[in-house]
Amino acid sequence: MFKTLLAASSPAGAGSRLTVLIFHRVLAQPDGLFPAEMHARQFDLICGWLASWFRVIPLDQAIAQLRAGTLPARAACITFDDGYADNHDVALPILRQHGLPATFFIATDFVDGGRMWNDTVIECIRWFGMPQLDLGRYGTFPVAALEDKRRAISEVIRQIKYLPPAERREATDLIVQGTGVRPSDDLMMTSTQVKAMHHSGMQIGAHTRSHPILARLDDGQARLEIKGSKEFLENLLGERVGLFAYPNGRQIEDYSAAIVNLVRELGFDAAVSTNWGAARSGTDLFQIPRFTPWDQSRIRFGARLLRNLWQS
Repeated sequence: MFKTLLAASSPAGAGSRLTVLIFHRVLAQPDGLFPAEMHARQFDLICGWLASWFRVIPLDQAIAQLRAGTLPARAACITFDDGYADNHDVALPILRQHGLPATFFIATDFVDGGRMWNDTVIECIRWFGMPQLDLGRYGTFPVAALEDKRRAISEVIRQIKYLPPAERREATDLIVQGTGVRPSDDLMMTSTQVKAMHHSGMQIGAHTRSHPILARLDDGQARLEIKGSKEFLENLLGERVGLFAYPNGRQIEDYSAAIVNLVRELGFDAAVSTNWGAARSGTDLFQIPRFTPWDQSRIRFGARLLRNLWQS
């Protein structure tokens, strides 16, 4: 049923629509703190659904076909943001088992032992062992139960997410000191793992150096972030990198028209956002929408994908 409906909603040729799915982590096991986080068993199911419903193709190929008006019916791409080590350890074997290509956008400052600021917050609060946590100007939180920890994490991230980069680093340092927790340094991929992903046939794209809110940076800072990630990956892989993903990825709030123009100027072929929808003829190839249903059942997952196509 879904295959037929998808073919009608996303036909071949000039009237086609391109579904681009976005993922971040794929854990080996479900996480008690964040039970909705993607894990291996659920990702395996999703890959099976995608393989049976869509023509899953590499993102660069899809973009070229979208531009030319030659996309196949039911065209889809799979993408991952940030560069987590579980992308290599958990997601890659599942993708290969199902014969599915994917594109992995890497925030390059975190390769080889770095850690994203939000993960510092999450892991510090996760492993803090006292019933109450005092984080000074960011608040005092009960953290005895998992539900309490989830609320504390959400509130702290909300407060510091849009701070300037230097202030955000200061805030995360304060959280490390306040909890006394030393978070893991192996959450992100190593250079060797990034190269292994590439050698296995997966595409690698740039995602800035330190995952800042690009709309909050001046032109010089944004240029260094975007160009630096591109150059790092090109040096690592020994070939040109033509795809980019905006951190956080929401238009206006996270990136601006000036940032879009900068990405074009720096020699990328296309860029993806996190604006919901599906791409079609005339879509700005430097603001390609992405969407992934959060439903765990096959029927609901497929129905939400269809709705995303119909509303695009």
